[in-house]
Amino acid sequence: MKRAFRKLLPHVFMMLLSCVLVTGVFADEEVFISDGIVRGVSEQGLEVYKGIPFAAPPVGELRWKAPQPVTPWQGVLNADHFGPACPQIPFPSVNSINNSVGQMSEDCLYLNVWVPQNSEGRSLPVMVWIHGGGFAIGATTIENYSGDQLAHKDVIVVSIAYRLGALGFMAHPELVKENEMGISGNYGLLDQIAGLKWVRKNIAAFGGDPDNVTIFGESAGAISVSMLSASPLTRGLFKRAISESGGSFGPVTDADNRGNGVQTLAAAERQGLAFAERMGAENIAALRAMPADKFLADPLANMGGFWPVCDGYVIVDDQYKLYSQGRYNDVDVMIGTNSNEGSLFVHNVDADKHKASLKKQFGSLVDEALSVYPATNDEVALQSSRNIFRDYIFAWPSWAWARLQKKTGHANVFVYYFDQPQPHQNRGEAIVGAAHSDEVNYVFGHVDENINFDYTAEDKTLSSIMMDYWVAFARTGKPQVAGLPEWPQFDNSAPTVMHFKEGKPSVGPLENRSQLEFFEMYIKAQRETR
Repeated sequence: MKRAFRKLLPHVFMMLLSCVLVTGVFADEEVFISDGIVRGVSEQGLEVYKGIPFAAPPVGELRWKAPQPVTPWQGVLNADHFGPACPQIPFPSVNSINNSVGQMSEDCLYLNVWVPQNSEGRSLPVMVWIHGGGFAIGATTIENYSGDQLAHKDVIVVSIAYRLGALGFMAHPELVKENEMGISGNYGLLDQIAGLKWVRKNIAAFGGDPDNVTIFGESAGAISVSMLSASPLTRGLFKRAISESGGSFGPVTDADNRGNGVQTLAAAERQGLAFAERMGAENIAALRAMPADKFLADPLANMGGFWPVCDGYVIVDDQYKLYSQGRYNDVDVMIGTNSNEGSLFVHNVDADKHKASLKKQFGSLVDEALSVYPATNDEVALQSSRNIFRDYIFAWPSWAWARLQKKTGHANVFVYYFDQPQPHQNRGEAIVGAAHSDEVNYVFGHVDENINFDYTAEDKTLSSIMMDYWVAFARTGKPQVAGLPEWPQFDNSAPTVMHFKEGKPSVGPLENRSQLEFFEMYIKAQRETR
């Protein structure tokens, strides 16, 4: 497959000349992009390009700065291995084939591209994956995220890295002063935007359609998808969005505890000052001189520590307010959650602990909370506690997103509920339904080789079905597949969602509507007091 870049810059002509002198004839896998020439590898009917830099290494003086352009390279870049993962604490991955993220380095802003070999001249839809991990962990190197199976469905798959933890999301008054926009934090989100700009500029050279890009992510990746969908900086960079367990619709707060929302820049700056003090750094220069590994010992290095911030630039306001007013990117969306998200996080809760927790969290609303999250015995209380986690962190933001966009937008809105019983080997306890992130292996088609699950023929069938729906949505904005049940658009008056359970899709009601309505009331009260 011969490839050409539409508009070759002068420096690319020079690189072309140097390559001809060295290699004579280009291999089929060589692609001309804006920063140079890349050569991929052929794998199982695909052309795969790993470790393509999309921004300059964010090191030294570029630590805590917006991503900067790549320095063009001479010759051919062999894109045959992943770039390093961004610095993070080690973590056990429940559903990962390979629990290790591999080599880590601050020089981590790389992306990967999976391309069908017959893509030349076809202008294929593009799916851009944003990984999860609480904005603190995760990497494109995790094997669950390999785009090979999706790419066999005739789409181009791209996965992008972004800075994590303190390196990706710390705000600080000195950083505000040195920034021309008067902001700080959100470097990880700016990395994601830089990756999308790279896709916009370069994906046609791989046979992709820059006007038909779908972003999709899970957990913090889904929250990122939500934030990008509301950011003015991403207008025109993607046409559709898929959110798997995540959204950012909680209230903006100036408190040290952000709840299920985001902090103001002032609150995040206070957090940054406290972090610098814990590190023993008098100023940003001292922090920049420290090795990144030192930051990983900080308590905020864990999931949920450092987080995106309402800076007025990337995140311009309370997202619930933005969507209520129609101030967002009105792109086609497909949004969903899993039936037992909280089982990954909540353990060892009995009836007494559950009731005490409800009183502490909900105060005067404790009776209403207990009616929808009961504690008739220890087993019921444990599941109720898990359901609170599911609804507060994942399901309510997803429902708010769907409701608000359906009310104020014009694009397509589809909702799913993943409830496939999981054949876990290593959970150590009986888990009903689907825990947080369990759908990822189905979406990516990795239900054959995973060492943590005993997948069955039913799971493999469901994975194929879900992949077909996801790809159909990326192709047309509607997850409609011949021979499968029609997926109706979300309707606020009679909300129906696509259920994935027992190996098949079926249309049904919103399962946990009474709990979601409780959280709508609770979060509305929170917002009004802030």
